[in-house]
Amino acid sequence: MVHIFFPLFGRPRGVRLAVSTLTLAVTLALSGCASTPPPDGIMNQAQVQLQAARDADAAAYAPVDLGFAQNKFQQAQAAMAKGKYDDAATLADEARADAELARAKARLAAARSQIQNKGEANRQLRDQIDQSLSNEQHQDQSQNPALPAQQSQGDMPAPASSSLAEPIPQGQGFQTIPQSTTDQGGHP
Repeated sequence: MVHIFFPLFGRPRGVRLAVSTLTLAVTLALSGCASTPPPDGIMNQAQVQLQAARDADAAAYAPVDLGFAQNKFQQAQAAMAKGKYDDAATLADEARADAELARAKARLAAARSQIQNKGEANRQLRDQIDQSLSNEQHQDQSQNPALPAQQSQGDMPAPASSSLAEPIPQGQGFQTIPQSTTDQGGHP
């Protein structure tokens, strides 16, 4: 007769249950740690995007979105420290997305600011040109008072329609050559 030795047999039922539960808990804890690796890649991506948003001056143009990104990244770091890698990965991905949004908003706002500045510079140049032309006209008027005052021209006027409707004299302009009923190959 063969006896298999199992240490839990012959022990009280409560001890057997406690040992079995403890063994199961340790196994699950170890398998949980082994199945989810630390999300280093997504954490690095989130950190790179946060820096890119800061470099794009998101603190000035999109402070709310940048704040969300920084807050979620800090939460992801705390989850990493606690070993909650799934939570850390999710939070890091959200931080990355918020940082990308902050960066895009900052770049858009900076472009709008540049457009506004260029428009203002163009307006100032137009004003200077108008002032210069006005000064030239006043100077010309004072040097030769017999000349009539010139009006500033925005666009050149179109020619009168009667000058375009005059018939073209014979022998000038386009001539129409009558078409023959046969093509070049001699076919009708």
